[in-house]
Amino acid sequence: MKTRKHLLIVLLSVSVLAGACSKFLDTGLDIRSTSETLETNRGTIWSFANAFYSPMIYGYSVIDGNLFASASDEAEQTSAASNVIYFNKGILNSSVNPLWTYYNNCYEGIRAANFFLDYVADGKGIALLEQNRNLITDAVNYARDVNSLNWYIAEAHVARAYYYAELIKMYGGVPIVEQTQEASGGKMISRSTYDECVEYIVKEIDDWSPSMSDSWKDYATYEGRLTRGAALAIKARVLLYAASPLHNPSNDPSKWERAARAAADLLSDPAFTYSLDPNYGTYFTGANSLKSPESIYVVRRATSNTLERNNYPIATSGGKSGVCPTHNLVSAYEYIGAPNPDNPYANRDPRLEYSVVVNGSSWNGRVIAQAPGEADDMAAANASKTGYYLKKFLTDELNLTQDQKAQHNWVAYRWGEVLLNYAEAMNEAFGPGSAPAGYPMTARAALQLVRDRASVSLPPVTAGTVESFREAVRHERRIELAFEDHRYWDLLRWKEAMTVLNEPVKGVRITRAGDTYNYQVVDVAARKFTPANYYLPFMRSEIENSAQTLTQNPGY
Repeated sequence: MKTRKHLLIVLLSVSVLAGACSKFLDTGLDIRSTSETLETNRGTIWSFANAFYSPMIYGYSVIDGNLFASASDEAEQTSAASNVIYFNKGILNSSVNPLWTYYNNCYEGIRAANFFLDYVADGKGIALLEQNRNLITDAVNYARDVNSLNWYIAEAHVARAYYYAELIKMYGGVPIVEQTQEASGGKMISRSTYDECVEYIVKEIDDWSPSMSDSWKDYATYEGRLTRGAALAIKARVLLYAASPLHNPSNDPSKWERAARAAADLLSDPAFTYSLDPNYGTYFTGANSLKSPESIYVVRRATSNTLERNNYPIATSGGKSGVCPTHNLVSAYEYIGAPNPDNPYANRDPRLEYSVVVNGSSWNGRVIAQAPGEADDMAAANASKTGYYLKKFLTDELNLTQDQKAQHNWVAYRWGEVLLNYAEAMNEAFGPGSAPAGYPMTARAALQLVRDRASVSLPPVTAGTVESFREAVRHERRIELAFEDHRYWDLLRWKEAMTVLNEPVKGVRITRAGDTYNYQVVDVAARKFTPANYYLPFMRSEIENSAQTLTQNPGY
């Protein structure tokens, strides 16, 4: 792990947009600061308190500068030169791991949190706050500073929990580092087990979340920071993963109960005002997620058009096609009413229309037409190989030739996911229709809330057994959370990857006869997943640098 550096890394000068206004959370450090100014400048506390936010994962640029969806059966990457091929072909190894940058980033975030905690420990933070303040005439500002410092200390602990949650999702057990390399004297740290890491994450959140703010609505300049709700959402997801077949091969019911309890604690806390956004179709675009009651934690960035450039159809000026949804995913969207033999995309779950551009969609000021000879002819260079284009997250009709930009905020945790986490864990612990005292609802009721937001016309949830409901909730996660960087990790934790990710991804071949389009389902690309791929490989160089205290995952 990258903990040998002798200076705190000057983290990327990424500004995190606060709300829909011009306020930013500055996560950069002043590289002109000297050791003397660091010890005497009260404002440096806030710089260090911001720095551990910079490496948080921005899901729109995980691989190939784009979404991670093409590593799963959700999408196929148009470019033949993409790094996702190492996932698609099952050829990850100790020399090639395209997600390795996130291993480094997570440990940089942990290091920044550790540095901040050490910087303010043993009364040093309070002493700095007292400097240059008249504690009588400036008592109000001093009290505000003390309150902020206490919040930031709690946030640093929960930020560490967040980074470890991301690490163990990818690698299983990892080294738990609680000091900077300088403070530890350069001590090498061995890997903890997966379960030990889970317990560490849970303890950090249990110990420190009570000291966090429930909301920043009254503190506009704090927007973008972690809250108590975000901490509980991290815990609920971590315990759901820990209870899943990959990490719970004996299907210990107590692990499922623990995961259900964690989600229930968030769902039933009267201090929170979270709820499902009434409009799934617009929730993910622009600044909408920043204002929505559904958002628990959102990673904010300045306006850009990279997402549109990477994923608009190639026939749209400036577009590169990029991550194209598969027919594997599209065919999973349920029908509402009778199928239309002339239009296979009509009368479907409306989340299809909100998430995927299909042949005949109105998109970017024109109608997508993909038959031979038409504007979006699939035979054209870099056109979609599947017959579909991404719609979710993208701003429609952004003028790329004029470099027009829009907001793209990554929703890391949201209420809809918590409901699905709860439904899955409750079903495994108590069945679909039972909710013991102290739990806010049954698994079936939680799942029904998510489906009703999509459309009250969707068939009601009737699954009556643990097994049938398990399939229902897995289906719902596939649709509701499409492209949100859940599918790949869900397939791994369910131990379904060896089946699903060894099946070819499918698309449609589109032809036209008169006014009628015809759609033939075809295999687009073969995929390969090996047993070793359930965890990512550590890089060989990292193992060597650790003096062999870091052990490699099996199969690499």
